[in-house]
Amino acid sequence: MVIELHRGDLPDGVDLGKVVAIDTETLGLNTLRDRLCLAQLSAGDGVCHLVQFAAGEYDAPNLSAMLSDPGVLKLFHFARFDIAALDHYLGVDCRPVYCTKIASRLVRTYTDRHGLKDLCRELLGVELSKQQQSSDWGADELSEQQLEYAASDVLYLHRIKENLDELLAREGRAEIAQAAFDFLPVRAAMDLGGFEAEDIFAHS
Repeated sequence: MVIELHRGDLPDGVDLGKVVAIDTETLGLNTLRDRLCLAQLSAGDGVCHLVQFAAGEYDAPNLSAMLSDPGVLKLFHFARFDIAALDHYLGVDCRPVYCTKIASRLVRTYTDRHGLKDLCRELLGVELSKQQQSSDWGADELSEQQLEYAASDVLYLHRIKENLDELLAREGRAEIAQAAFDFLPVRAAMDLGGFEAEDIFAHS
């Protein structure tokens, strides 16, 4: 694992390819209240780029350009949350996207365990530590443990996607998965608009 920490933006010249694994760390789970602190990115090559944001400083043209590039597939686990955070703080329209949690829910119907740790364990035989999940991501200096935790959230997503794509094809659910992925930016916009707890498709 190689971790490269950048302050405020990706450096010029960083090419993460056509499929980029992305995750975010925030101060909490309320996107409008809990600011974006960190964005993690990996091309699936064992290198993780971490972009750290100071409070209120979200002018990141290189990162924003990559996130907005329609020729780059953005690969997430629980994309709904990350897309909303990136939209709210960076103002980016993040698409196309792929969400390993949605893919897992569509094909691993034999279990209710769809967390990243569960996918790493079952599909890759990798044990992830979640010890730093609730730590202070707004700190000026992040610990080595925080950096390693943040990196681990993206380093395995490419391999997980490969496994889930095989299962989606096997079960004939690739098309419905793609439709769900395409809807995710709309779902994130609804969350930001105050509809996060309401199922507008429900009968009552």
